[in-house]
This record gives sequence, structure tokens and C-alpha cells, in this order.
Amino acid sequence: MLSVASAREKAEKLVEQARAAGADAADAVYVGERSSGVQVRKGALEDVHRSEGEEMGLRVFVGSKSASVASSDLSDEALSALVGRVIAMAGEAPEDPYAGLAPAELLLCGELADLDNWDAIEPDPAALKARALEAESAALAVAGVTNSNGGSASASASTFALATSGGFSGGTRASGHSCSVSVVAGEGSGMQRDYGWHSARHAEDLEDADAIGRRAAERAVARLGNTKIVPGKYPVLFEPRVAGTLLGHFSGAITGSSIARKTSFLQDRLGEQVFAKGVTIHDDPFRKRGIRSRAFDGEGLPVRAMNIVADGVLTTWLATSADARQLGIQPTGHAVRGVSGAPGAGPSNFYLAAGERSREELVAAFPRCILVTELIGQGVNPVTGDYSRGAAGFLIENGEIAGPVAEITIASNLKDMFLTLEPGSDLRFRRGVDAPTVLVPEMTVASA
Repeated sequence: MLSVASAREKAEKLVEQARAAGADAADAVYVGERSSGVQVRKGALEDVHRSEGEEMGLRVFVGSKSASVASSDLSDEALSALVGRVIAMAGEAPEDPYAGLAPAELLLCGELADLDNWDAIEPDPAALKARALEAESAALAVAGVTNSNGGSASASASTFALATSGGFSGGTRASGHSCSVSVVAGEGSGMQRDYGWHSARHAEDLEDADAIGRRAAERAVARLGNTKIVPGKYPVLFEPRVAGTLLGHFSGAITGSSIARKTSFLQDRLGEQVFAKGVTIHDDPFRKRGIRSRAFDGEGLPVRAMNIVADGVLTTWLATSADARQLGIQPTGHAVRGVSGAPGAGPSNFYLAAGERSREELVAAFPRCILVTELIGQGVNPVTGDYSRGAAGFLIENGEIAGPVAEITIASNLKDMFLTLEPGSDLRFRRGVDAPTVLVPEMTVASA
């Protein structure tokens, strides 16, 4: 894996070669990664692995035609052959009037933001094994747990660099540490499974393995039993672990490509009320040690923190330069990309801001409601917003858990859900997409 400076230099050189070979414009991406991990089960080591790799991608434009290629062979000979190949491919590609690099005048200039995403600590296999064993041991010690699916711990590091013929060159590096465990509670047909997991950029920010294990076990034990429910309309609460999926459906619906293709249930809703008043959804690329923090977007454009939804009103699409040309707007700095293909659009650290009422207050507002702790399957139509998913969780009566529920289906339409949902006050930043407990006042609930 190259240093950031060397990765930038290699990307810049590849762009220069493409231009010299006849490309009107080009950009190049370098991605280098390494990872190591350990898996254990029932106190015994099951697997130790380590991987290292690096790739480069080159995208060229010849007039309004474009093509891209990628290679894991980064020798000078291989990259030179890559240039000739992609130029020939572009000559055979269809015309695309919206294709092209980001406008040069909009590219990021100056120093990159310090995101503090790099941790020099690289645990050895013995340390990873100890962490995985601690998580599993803590889980197995909880009464009611009968089996283990295993525990794991891992560490990773990556370097990313981008260079464009428009004048941008930048690179970043990031690290990652994670720990997880999955256990089974109960016996026979009544068995239930659950898990605990956490990841962080720095090892010192990783949750204690003991806490991860105990949480996994307590969740599995709490799911034992099955409470029958009467099908009908219920208030439904999504706990934070699953509430973020609603933000995933939302972000997919506001990408420029979905809007341009007219395949979004939020088509033509820009500037309109799509969530309840008071709801804020924020995108923060500059969060220190954030899982999705980034100093620039996938086209070399500056990024900025912004409210995607302010007081319930949708304020922007998430658009790459190609999307923006098609929509007649400016690119929004949300391009994301790998080593091959054109960039797509997506948020960075994306979260639903906390509301005023606690989970306990939300639950107490209804004589009966459903708390969803797990979602199963897909069942979401991105064009219409129709929403129907398998779920598991708990029936709550008069503010108290009446018992676990499993194999139920919850259904509504995302447009209605967004307009009526209320966020709880229990927001914590633990993932790239975060939400507090979310209340949807009415959904159709049935046994699966």
C-alpha cells in the first residue's frame, strides 16, 4: 500500500499518460487496502486471515464518449497498456451529452481538512484473538445463552488518491477497528439469535469487547418466547439499530441519478415538506474520526456540512457532475466512487437529528405499540415508496414490554412514514448512518 504522496503521484502520472495518448480529459483513482482478522467459536480459534491489495482505475473522455478500466497490476508496463486499452474502448462507447469531469472552476483548492481518520496502531493476531475471545466469553456467560455463532475482531487500513486533468490531486488515508459476536439463546424450535458489533477509526474509540458480548447475549435472551398479536394498525417504533435503514431509503430517493431517471418516490419534491416540521437530517463529512468522513468528494469537489432536510423541507438532491448537467443544477459535492466506473452519489456521515421526547416518553404515549429491533428482507419499492418488510421486536402495552414478537410484517408508504415520523432523543454517533429511536404513528402490522 502506497503512501498518500506516492499514490497521488501515481494517479497524476496516469492522467498525464492518458492525455498524451489522446484523451480530452481523464481522472485516475488509486485504492490501497490491508486488513487482518481473527474468528473464534466456543473459545477456539477458527480462522486467521490477512489481505493486502491495491488497484488503480482510469476513466477517459474522448469528446462526449467515455470509458473506464481498472488494474491490480501497477507496473509501468501494465499501466501503459491500460491507457491504450481504455482510449480504444472510449472510441467505441456511445455518446453521452452529460458525461465529463467536474467543472475545473469548482474543484477543491488548498489544504485538505484534517479528519483524524488514521490510527497507526495495527494489532497483531494475538491481540485480535484476545478481543474476539473476550466478546464471546462475555456473551456465553449470560444466563439463557446456549450456543455461539462465533466472535471476530479485525483491523484495516486504506489509502485513497484521486487526480483529474482538470487540476485536482488529493489523497487521504484511514484506519478501522471492529469487533463482533453472535450467539443463540434457548433450545429447539424456540431458539433465538442476536449479535453485537461496533467499529471505529481508532482502536481507543472501539467499544469494550465485554460490553459488545453482553449486549449480544441480552438481546438474544430477551427475544425468547413469542407473543401473538392481533393484525391491525399500530404505532411502530424503530430502534436506532434499524432506524438508520429509513435514512438509507431516503438518501437513495434523492440521488441525482434517481431523479434524472424519474425512478424516485420523491420526484419533484425539492423544496417541499417531505418530513414533519421540526425534523432535521444532516450530512457531516468533516466529523473527526467519522466512519464516512471525507475531505473531498469522488470528483475532487469540496464537501460541506449541510442540512439535507431542514424543518422537514427537502433542501437538495445528491448530485454528481453528470447528474447535475442532466438536472440543470450545480454538483453538490456528494460523488462517491471506487476504482472503476463513473461516480455515484451518496451522503457522508448522515444522521437524523434527535427529537425532544425520550424512547420511554414515545412508548408511553400509546396504550399499545410495536418496537422493531430487526428487519428482514427488502420489500421497498423505490419508485412508489411502498414499504413492506418482515420484522421482529417487542409488543409494548402501557409503556411496558408485554413480550417478544417474531415473523410479523410491517407495511405503509415511505412518503406517509416520513411526513409523520418523530425522532427520539437517544441519538448516538456509532455508524456512518445514525438515527435515534424513530416513531411512525401508524403502520399496518400482520403476522407473517
